[in-house]
Amino acid sequence: MPEQVFFEDVEVGQTIPSLRKNCSSQQLVVWAGASGDFYQIHYDQAFARNTGLDGIIVHGALKHAFLGQLLHDWVAPDGRIEQFGCQYRGMDYPDQDITCQGVVTGKHVEGDRHVVDLDVWTENPTGQKTTPGTARVILPSRG
Repeated sequence: MPEQVFFEDVEVGQTIPSLRKNCSSQQLVVWAGASGDFYQIHYDQAFARNTGLDGIIVHGALKHAFLGQLLHDWVAPDGRIEQFGCQYRGMDYPDQDITCQGVVTGKHVEGDRHVVDLDVWTENPTGQKTTPGTARVILPSRG
């Protein structure tokens, strides 16, 4: 397990460790069942192609969950995610790498809270940011 990241160790412009995902079509079916999102573009090739897509696509909410995992992995065990959101701006496909990344955009102290702001995103194999977002996390202080 990685060591705890502390507020004092973080600098604006710093990248956080990336997270790589590669969804199988089976994972998309499992996610559909767990989330209740049964739109056929996520599991039916013929349906997806008939709507003009190149094939089935990864659920936006699943990419959102991957970004949540990226943040959790970075702040754990004693930090916490205070706010987090993203937009679905591009397609990701199964059996292709989805890289989750983040960069620190700000840090400040609010009372006894040590706040770090970040830009986060998923990136497809061509380098397109398909799910950009922002986050605010609270990190422990060494002091």
